[in-house]
Amino acid sequence: MLNKRKIGDLEVSAIGLGCMGMSEFYGETNEAESLQTLQFAYEHGVNFFDTADIYGFGANERLLGKALRPIRDKVMIATKCGILRDPNNPEYRGLDARPEYVRRSLEKSLQRLNTDYVDLYYLHRVDPKVPIEETVSAMSELVAEGKVRYIGLSEASVRTIRKANAIHPITAIQTEYSITTREVEENGVLDLTKELNIGFVAYSPLGRALLTSQFAKPAVVNDFRQNLPRFSGENLEKNLKQLEKLKEFAADKKVSLVQLALAWLLAQGEYIVPIPGTKRIKYLQENIAAAQIELTQNELQELNQLVNETNFAGGRYADAIINDHNLNG
Repeated sequence: MLNKRKIGDLEVSAIGLGCMGMSEFYGETNEAESLQTLQFAYEHGVNFFDTADIYGFGANERLLGKALRPIRDKVMIATKCGILRDPNNPEYRGLDARPEYVRRSLEKSLQRLNTDYVDLYYLHRVDPKVPIEETVSAMSELVAEGKVRYIGLSEASVRTIRKANAIHPITAIQTEYSITTREVEENGVLDLTKELNIGFVAYSPLGRALLTSQFAKPAVVNDFRQNLPRFSGENLEKNLKQLEKLKEFAADKKVSLVQLALAWLLAQGEYIVPIPGTKRIKYLQENIAAAQIELTQNELQELNQLVNETNFAGGRYADAIINDHNLNG
């Protein structure tokens, strides 16, 4: 069974489950298979499930509502608000963090999740048009009303996090973090979460599958990743070569690169919880097993050196996406 970790005052499994891909973005979806995967996750110690109102235009929240309702008091559900989408134009993205929108979004999420409360409610992206103090004040009211237990921010800057935490304790910061994406080590966010006793939830901890067997060799990308610079043909080929020494290290350790990547993240701090996403039980088993891997100090020192030597080509997002999503929050 999985060990537990504390993110703020919330106790969750050391590895959570990102559920987005069960409803959208990563190829075909299969509800029956996803329901089996969610059940397997719970039976094997995962109690932390991550979703958002925009995943599948609400379908992902409905999926979790169906799967987790019988065990609602035994699991932690995290969902998000603040990004706008248009079913008639799936590529469109907007932002809205007005207090009235936050409240309205939560009510809809509660209905889809078939629950009276969510354990962790994130602002999905910071809206530059709305002072963060106003948004967090509205979220704080939802906590007082018992509809939300704890609140968090996703992809927020140090300055924004400090402002938000001064209004209401922030329990978690969710940001992309992996061997392939380490900006949070450089921009102060990781250090700040440790300083303020805020949990850090690492999404895409496997580099959007770059660290999985899916990319054992250069492949054609046919989903949303085809628009990400890191997965363009020439960059992808370069990036796969960057992984060779890490693969050798994993083989010597008798673990997969996936497991090594998750073990490395877990070793960066007890307040860090990765939430790898998967639709399939076999990959979930591999992810869960990573929590049992122990890295000695010498191994971690050698691994950190290898990680520092990697230099991945292409950004994690195209510049247009960064601007549209306000990823610099």
